[in-house]
Amino acid sequence: MQLTLACFCTLLLSFGQSAQIAPPAATAPAPTPQPRFVALFDGTTLTGWVGDTAGYKVQDGAIHSLATGSNLFTKESYADFHLKLEFRLTPGANSGIGIRAPLTGDVAYEGMEIQMLDNTSPKYAKLAPWQYHGSIYGVVPAKREHLKPVGEWNQQEIIVRGSKVQVILNGKTIVDADISKAADDGTIDGKPHPGLRRQGGHIGFLGHGDCVSFRNIEILELQ
Repeated sequence: MQLTLACFCTLLLSFGQSAQIAPPAATAPAPTPQPRFVALFDGTTLTGWVGDTAGYKVQDGAIHSLATGSNLFTKESYADFHLKLEFRLTPGANSGIGIRAPLTGDVAYEGMEIQMLDNTSPKYAKLAPWQYHGSIYGVVPAKREHLKPVGEWNQQEIIVRGSKVQVILNGKTIVDADISKAADDGTIDGKPHPGLRRQGGHIGFLGHGDCVSFRNIEILELQ
């Protein structure tokens, strides 16, 4: 009888333990979605671009400025952003990338122009420092190294956050500037640049009559 009771008690204890409900497993918080770069160019058309669309052509997955090309702008406006693109110069080419630009007026003054230039061309040997490739035109000179030979594709990034502007060429920082001082105290070219105070605007390719090509253009808006 004692053996039977002992077995019965053991059975009840085992059953009670197995019947206990395990606490729910902790649920990990859902990961926060990370912002992603968005393509500004679909590789085949100028959809999403406005301005002088007749002055540019799309061929072989790139946008090419023509001899008649002037300003081609994104349809959308951007304030703080990280822009990535590839570009290719022709010998002696002169162009620019407009940032925080209006759709009218001289972007170099009414917005900001990041200079695009064949620094190696003899005809540009005596320019002001703020006229060479990567410079904020009239405002901040860029380091003059790191361009690939003319005809090769270069990688360039432009990061704008508030009054800070950074230009990265082929992985090397050639401009890292705060434009607020120039906006308050005057620029090195001695000309008014009201665009330095703009909080946002369009991104544009500023044709100056030379062939420059652009591809893999994408942007990340910064919060």
